[in-house]
Amino acid sequence: MKRNLKIIIIAFLCICTLALSVNAVSKIGSVGDEVTSIQKKLFSLGFYSGNIDGIYGSKTKNAVIAFQKANGLVADGIAGKKTLAALGIGGSGNNAGFYSSDLEILAHIISGEARGESYLGQLAVGAVILNRVVHPSFPDTVAGVIFQRGAFTAVSDGQFYMDPTDSSYKAASAALSGIDPSGGAIYYYNPKTATNKWIRSRKIITTIGSHVFCE
Repeated sequence: MKRNLKIIIIAFLCICTLALSVNAVSKIGSVGDEVTSIQKKLFSLGFYSGNIDGIYGSKTKNAVIAFQKANGLVADGIAGKKTLAALGIGGSGNNAGFYSSDLEILAHIISGEARGESYLGQLAVGAVILNRVVHPSFPDTVAGVIFQRGAFTAVSDGQFYMDPTDSSYKAASAALSGIDPSGGAIYYYNPKTATNKWIRSRKIITTIGSHVFCE
């Protein structure tokens, strides 16, 4: 009964995260502080030369499109979560661009996937999840990445639903703050147990504990 209740709570958090992410966009007609931040960031990067007025007009849209093209994102002129994350904008504090429920489910997947690893190894696994969120080949939410079909063994075998370790929560918080010991990896595997030839063909970035982290 306790296990079923925990699964329901986690599922609810994931649904809330996905629902919130739908509205986390700035586009033509948007106004406010987020638009101002977008304009300032694009200006500093050389993509925008218009007025910094907090109004999302055609010049801002065109600058966003140029930035998206330069960063391998979908060039739709909408500053959604992936674009905001690439710009380093969104939310508040160190966890910019993410939601409070992300910490919980990120801790669960870190614990399920890397329970026996060092703190650095757990942090690297969390970083891979977040690197996928901003990568154009993966879903653009933490929940979407974690529950992508066949992506993580811990989800398939149920270890995701076990109580996370304290170190997993610490690693999740650090990963959300932007710390990435994986070097930008979007994949990892255990070379002693991995049988998939494709994953072994990926370019290796670093090795931490039992896991190899790669592009």
